[in-house]
Amino acid sequence: MSLQTRTENRRVVPLKPEQPVGGAIIDALGREIPITEGMIQRACRELDRQSHSGSARQS
Repeated sequence: MSLQTRTENRRVVPLKPEQPVGGAIIDALGREIPITEGMIQRACRELDRQSHSGSARQS
């Protein structure tokens, strides 16, 4: 069985942007801030944006 076949059978459960995903960060005041789906999505978009702008500068 190939990796492609196995991933086709995965079920994706969409999460609400404000829904905690099981982790937390500690802010400057020592407060525990739950990591949300929205935080992860924003971070991924920012990394994607940076990787595309960085590759354009290297060319």
